[in-house]
Amino acid sequence: MPLAELYDPARGYLVNDTCVVEADISVRKDMDWSYDSKKETGYVGLKNQGATCYMNSLLQTLYHISYFRKAVYHMPTTENDMPSGSIPLALQSLFYKLQYSDTSVATKELTKSFGWDTYDSFMQHDVQELNRVLCEKLEGKMKGTIVEGTIQQLFEGHHMNYIECINVDYKSTRKESFYDLQLDVKGCKDVYASFDKYVEVERLEGDNKYHAENYGLQDARKGVLFIDFPPVLQLQLKRFEYDFTRDTMVKINDRYEFPLQLDLDRDNGKYLSPEADRSIRNFYTLHSVLVHSSGVHGGHYYAYIRPTLSNQWFKFDDERVSKEDPKRALEEQYGGEEELPRINPGFNHSPFKFTKHSNAYMLVYVRESDKDKIICNVDEKDIAEHLRMRLKKEQDEKELKRKEKAEAHLYTTIKVACDEDLREQIGNNILFDLVDYDKVRSFRVQIQMPFMVFKEEIAKEFGIPIQYQRFWLWAKRQNNTYRPNRALTPQEEAQSVGLLREVSTKANNAELKLFLELEMGQDLRPIPPPEKSKENLLLFFKLYEPSNEKLRYVGRLFVKSSGKPEDILVKLNEMAGYAPDQDIDMFEEIKFVPNVMCERVDKKSTFFGSQLEDGDIICFQKSVQTGSGERYRYPDVPSFLEYVHNRLVVRFRTLEKPKEDEFSLELTKLDTYDNVVEEVAQHIGLSDPSKIRLTSHNCYSQQPKPQSIKYRGMEHLSDMLIHSNQTSDILYYEVLDIPLPELQCLKTLKIAFHHDTNDEVVIHTIRLPRHSTVSDVINDLKSKVDLSHPDAELRLLEIFYHKIYKIFRVSEKIENINDQYCALRAEEVLEEEKNLGPHDRLIHVYHFLKDTTQNQQQVQNFGHPFLLVIHEGETLTEVKLRIQKKLQVPDEEFSKWKFAFLSFGRPEYLQDSDIVSARFQRRDIYGAWEQYLGLEHTDNASKRSNAANQNRHEKAVKIYD
Repeated sequence: MPLAELYDPARGYLVNDTCVVEADISVRKDMDWSYDSKKETGYVGLKNQGATCYMNSLLQTLYHISYFRKAVYHMPTTENDMPSGSIPLALQSLFYKLQYSDTSVATKELTKSFGWDTYDSFMQHDVQELNRVLCEKLEGKMKGTIVEGTIQQLFEGHHMNYIECINVDYKSTRKESFYDLQLDVKGCKDVYASFDKYVEVERLEGDNKYHAENYGLQDARKGVLFIDFPPVLQLQLKRFEYDFTRDTMVKINDRYEFPLQLDLDRDNGKYLSPEADRSIRNFYTLHSVLVHSSGVHGGHYYAYIRPTLSNQWFKFDDERVSKEDPKRALEEQYGGEEELPRINPGFNHSPFKFTKHSNAYMLVYVRESDKDKIICNVDEKDIAEHLRMRLKKEQDEKELKRKEKAEAHLYTTIKVACDEDLREQIGNNILFDLVDYDKVRSFRVQIQMPFMVFKEEIAKEFGIPIQYQRFWLWAKRQNNTYRPNRALTPQEEAQSVGLLREVSTKANNAELKLFLELEMGQDLRPIPPPEKSKENLLLFFKLYEPSNEKLRYVGRLFVKSSGKPEDILVKLNEMAGYAPDQDIDMFEEIKFVPNVMCERVDKKSTFFGSQLEDGDIICFQKSVQTGSGERYRYPDVPSFLEYVHNRLVVRFRTLEKPKEDEFSLELTKLDTYDNVVEEVAQHIGLSDPSKIRLTSHNCYSQQPKPQSIKYRGMEHLSDMLIHSNQTSDILYYEVLDIPLPELQCLKTLKIAFHHDTNDEVVIHTIRLPRHSTVSDVINDLKSKVDLSHPDAELRLLEIFYHKIYKIFRVSEKIENINDQYCALRAEEVLEEEKNLGPHDRLIHVYHFLKDTTQNQQQVQNFGHPFLLVIHEGETLTEVKLRIQKKLQVPDEEFSKWKFAFLSFGRPEYLQDSDIVSARFQRRDIYGAWEQYLGLEHTDNASKRSNAANQNRHEKAVKIYD
């Protein structure tokens, strides 16, 4: 709110130096969490990924254009495609779920197919830009298929730009296509006023006369008329504009009306060009209203849609869909101000008004004559069989999960591990602890089931009679490890599964996990488990072999707590397959988080004295003999487990292909910088590791960090993989042509060399010692480029946003040059520049065009800027001839160019008779210039302009697939 408005006594905000704020809060009845959109409206919503409401409102609008949905269904996809990698399949899947699902639909598969990461999902983009980019992508995907041309058939219209001379018989026209129209809101009361402004005729006269071919400068009329409108007319309302006085984007919340029925043939077809087909009735009915709520730097999007063009409107607000009356969908989205009712009507207070920040942002109209074709019936026969089968299966799985979730309180999961799992996992999937419970058999059982009934299921699954089964509960210890804690008692086995789960929860187990102890006789038949007393301890044993760096599970034993490890040496040797008298070392595996703790076990001390208890793990190995001559990387259990704890697989990528893994290496977090580059060099067959340069990974942008790692700039691999407290497993590498330590003593500059005689631009990499000067750079460059003659003089320029910001003096040190954000350009100094007369000027010349989406005075520069000598008394006509010759522009195109003197971005158009040198008084060309000669013309080299994006503060939309 402007301060002037706040302090205005008539507004009533301040009374006696006090600001009173009154909030009127209404709780709508339908804001019920149990609200069922499908049941209430027949439609479902879309889930918001973070800031994707703008996308959801657009997708709902496109979905309810039935012809568009049918075309998407008919795009060819295969059963082997993955939705996350195919935009057509992801959109088909999304539309199918919107059509047949009973609950709101997620959009993650679609955004993944766009190539978006989590950051993109939390960045609000512009609806119009997303609409254009998505339609362009689909247009490309539809080529060569049965639905080729659908986007054009639905959304493409054409208008004609014309310039007509008033005093001579000359007219220039250009036909252009559009997929949407941007209509001014500011200064327009409704859609018709915007169309009037759109086709408004501009007079070209005075300093702004038109240069007509063969007629010279002429007074003319310039305007736009429509050749044809599309069946689906998309109108983007320009609710955002740049405020020069406040130097920021602002939202236009002015009242702006739009009709339910739109007649574009009104007033005898004043919007239509003579070439338009008058037999087509351009009468439209409103289909969708996309609304933006809040201010310019964010806000919320939702849509009001009439899916069947009936009188019933629906509000699509992310996951929620509700019925709405026409007044709310139309009049309440006009914007403007709203007046609150007076609390005390008897008092003569000024009415309190506030600005409505929720208003229409995009309108979609359907032509009445095409209504039956556009809003058509779409059923399962329009969907490919493989797609129906696939999505039906997904729906069934989702329904099963929903049912399981609804009945979750009646069931629990029991996970059962046995010796077989320990043997299979230890040494393969895991090395620490005993078992990964995510990879063992699980049983979903009713909580009220007696445990003895569950044992019967185990008997069927494992083939072990009930009397031979003994189960152990697991417990979480203070050091955050899990170990089998104790065997179930007969009393506990007589309980229900639910009561056992409570016991497990008290032992800090998130779910009921059991270890099934099975004993086998010599004939490999099950036998009753041995009696368990307090004196007996259940210990688990792993064998480590330093020669092959293998750790494997060999079994478990009951030992007496009063016994000693030396008493079981023979048994351990038997389990390991060693000679009975083999000397072995024992270690207790205690924990590995946050650090490895593995201590030697005294073989002559009792198990009780070594503080061993049920479930403990003993790792053993052959005793390491000193002087044996055998050398191992990890000679004992503690060193091996330390290695395992720190090792990781690092994915290496090249900077040229930052999204593709090239190879992987197993390294350790404690590897030094030298270790890492040596491993990389060895893998790629490079003899000199110092030529490897590494770059860390940015976990948020999923791109390489802008600065590479300096030579020995980080001590360990773990330091290279950390980014903002997140650990990555990605490193980027590049092979240099000189060693990195030597390169770091040099300054590397990438310089674009421009040939004055042709359009060729060649990028050269210059490396020189940091104390070198620009003169050294120029001398080095001369040996690499083709010069017009051996004694040619070069200069170095700094280019930023298509302007020459600096011309470097030859004495400047290159260590002060920052080429991270600016481009460096080298070019020959022309002979005419070396001998300037006292009144000659060397001026800056830039290409520009007006930004028609913003204020008419705002300009955008493009192309290659250049310097030009302006002689004393030289007219614009003479200058134009030299510029045309220099740039080699054809006459027909050059005749459309305009020339202006620009000072701080404001163009002042020049006449052919103007003396150009009189405008430029400055002779020093080394600093940044805010005055230049501007060449106004279309940017033929640029791609489709994104300048129409009204929200300049937003990140540009990109769909990568």
